[in-house]
Amino acid sequence: MVICLSVFCFFFFFFFKQKTAYEIRLSLVGSEIVLPQNSACLRLPGTDGKAKMSKSLGNCIYLSDEPEDIKKKIMSMYTDPNHLRVQDPGKVEGNPVFIYLDAFSRPEHFAEFLPEYQNLDELKAHYQRGGLGDVKVKKFLNSVMQAELEPIRNRRKEWEQRLREVVEILKEGSAVAEKTAAATLAEVRKSMKIDYFTDDNLLK
Repeated sequence: MVICLSVFCFFFFFFFKQKTAYEIRLSLVGSEIVLPQNSACLRLPGTDGKAKMSKSLGNCIYLSDEPEDIKKKIMSMYTDPNHLRVQDPGKVEGNPVFIYLDAFSRPEHFAEFLPEYQNLDELKAHYQRGGLGDVKVKKFLNSVMQAELEPIRNRRKEWEQRLREVVEILKEGSAVAEKTAAATLAEVRKSMKIDYFTDDNLLK
């Protein structure tokens, strides 16, 4: 199954790497819906600046992408079309490169990959006043994405070698989900008074 970065970011970014498959399954079938606190993760645009990632448009970054593929996609990403020269002021609003940085970059990434900036706010301010080129920002984003996706890609490859176990996990999770759904539907039918086969009062 091919999963694009947008889907991954929305559902799993803040808990996938820390939890086992069993815990992920419980999170998905539990009564509480877990959403990322970072609003930038709610919907990532495509690398071409389109409103969303789409396999048919070829503007996705996949969890299975190799490092060279990720780099190629990031270095060709859409940015501010009016930021033609390094010295030109640039826009960060609606700029996919900065939207991705909003979603994935952390202070420690700056210390490791771009130490001349303390945080993303400083990087944005420099880009907005001019004097910062798109290539430098994209190279930083590539470093961030490589650091974030490498352990996930490696873990994905590990699970590819354990497909029987994956199938069993999915079966168990489906059984729990079906049981939970059946109980919920029973409550709905009772509330709507359409539980015809369980309400003995209908025969009185």
